[in-house]
Amino acid sequence: MFNKIPNSRPDTPLLDTIEDPSDLRKLAPEQLTDLARELRHFLLYSVGQTGGHFGAGLGVIELTIALHYSYNTPIDQLIWDVGHQTYPHKILTGRRERMHTLRQPDGLAPFPSQSESIFDVFGTGHSSTSISAALGIELANKNAGRESHTVVVIGDGAMTAGMAFEALNHVAACQANLTIVLNDNAMSISENVGGLANYFARNISAYELDNTGPVNGEQQDRDTTPGSIFTDLGFRYTGPVDGHDIDVLLENLDALRAHSGPKLLHLITKKGKGYAPAETSPVSSHSLTKLEKQSENRETTYSSVFGEWITRKAATDNRLFAITPAMEEGSGLTQFSEQFPNRFHDVAIAEQHAVTLAAGLATGGAKPVVAIYSTFLQRAFDQLIHDVAIQNLDVLFAVDRASLLEDGPTHSGVFDYSFVRAIPNMVIMSPSNRVVMEQMLDFGFEYKGPCVVRYPRGTATTGTQESPLQLGKAHICRNGKRAAILAFGTTRNISESVAENLDLTLIDMRFVKPLDTELITELTARHELLVTIEENAIAGGAGSAVNEYVISQGLECQLLNLGVPDLFIDQDEPANMRKVAGLTAASLESQINSRL
Repeated sequence: MFNKIPNSRPDTPLLDTIEDPSDLRKLAPEQLTDLARELRHFLLYSVGQTGGHFGAGLGVIELTIALHYSYNTPIDQLIWDVGHQTYPHKILTGRRERMHTLRQPDGLAPFPSQSESIFDVFGTGHSSTSISAALGIELANKNAGRESHTVVVIGDGAMTAGMAFEALNHVAACQANLTIVLNDNAMSISENVGGLANYFARNISAYELDNTGPVNGEQQDRDTTPGSIFTDLGFRYTGPVDGHDIDVLLENLDALRAHSGPKLLHLITKKGKGYAPAETSPVSSHSLTKLEKQSENRETTYSSVFGEWITRKAATDNRLFAITPAMEEGSGLTQFSEQFPNRFHDVAIAEQHAVTLAAGLATGGAKPVVAIYSTFLQRAFDQLIHDVAIQNLDVLFAVDRASLLEDGPTHSGVFDYSFVRAIPNMVIMSPSNRVVMEQMLDFGFEYKGPCVVRYPRGTATTGTQESPLQLGKAHICRNGKRAAILAFGTTRNISESVAENLDLTLIDMRFVKPLDTELITELTARHELLVTIEENAIAGGAGSAVNEYVISQGLECQLLNLGVPDLFIDQDEPANMRKVAGLTAASLESQINSRL
């Protein structure tokens, strides 16, 4: 058991001999436990240097070793769900000495990436995609006559999503030769909730788990094991077994290889295994900040502003329900969940259900607030249209992490302006600071219809009280000459110095939909250039909305749109990612000067 994260690279003589899994398979089985300890120690060290997810990785050290030892990867194909847990996999597949580049430009991706390694069979970052992808790979292999095994590792948190069950249903229908390893640690980011989590916990507590576990790939009696849900679907179920015992893992994996058709191996693991602070507090240890940054002062974030607001609002209005898809802590809802447990619903990793649940609550006269990350709202696009917007239901969406993020393309929330504004009946607001955000949340709560308040990750700019919020009305920060900067959201903060330096008009647009078209018409009459700036994709974003209006009205004015260009920006510090996108004061000033 490790109690602290090392500041210097630990001695790892066995691990240092592993350049790829073929080297791993040269070791004697009795050496693998020592290798697991070295791998766990090295993982703690490397993530301490870079920051990143590590609780999940610590929990699959033994499993990762066993999978690469038992299967002939990469000929046998290994697919990881989400990818939070794949750092040990990266270390064992030729990337050990590049772990210091994790989440850095031109460095290792924080999730599996096909462009990075042949051992990363399928790229991911969002949950519950693995079984669908693996089935497709298995069917393609069979059609091409390729002889290989396809193995999926999916957590019990990811298994709660509808997509996972859709895939299970199809795997059973195809009777595909697919092995699913269910990594059951009772956690996603937060503790797992819901009927499936209760089902696993109830059955496992009634079933004796020891270090022998079921072996030889034998299906267990459906009345005495937690596997009946899988056996009823047509899977050969084995388990539960200890996911931290390498000998047991190898015995069961080797046995399963001898059977064809759909197979599921159920493991019991501990998130953060082997690192005492993570075992004690798996939620706070889901991801780690660089050691050098851990002492920095924590400032008020936009997420915490939302958390304070919703808790305060719920105390005065019992119609308010809070819904989140497995993001209680990240969305700032911990205090709300403690004070108003009957009006708090963590629906697990089920974004589609979250949105339609909110639609049902609104239909019943409640006022639901859906706290969801921008990148995860993408997964509920149909529900947003079909279940909320078409019926014009009274739902407030608090869309967090609407910004470029260090985890790269899978987690950067830079498309929500584009896809939400295409939907009729939607109102979209974006605050430039804390004060405006609170105004917007109040406005959205009182507004009758679907409404979005989208905000970035990070420290909330303090701000001062300004003009009251009115539907579709922008705020004039300053009047200037020649050009007007139309800033959406927190891009106002990088625009202020440019407007001062060049004596330009600066507008805090506040609303992406509806736009302040009256003001835009006025601005075009007295400026040569309108500059829109947003931390969203330029394609279809807020700037596109301004362009559409100007063109439709035949207004004469030059247009310059700044935002995220038509590319996926790789992982880096968010400030550096914004430099790539041209979202800095220096870039803004340069481009305006060039155009003028």
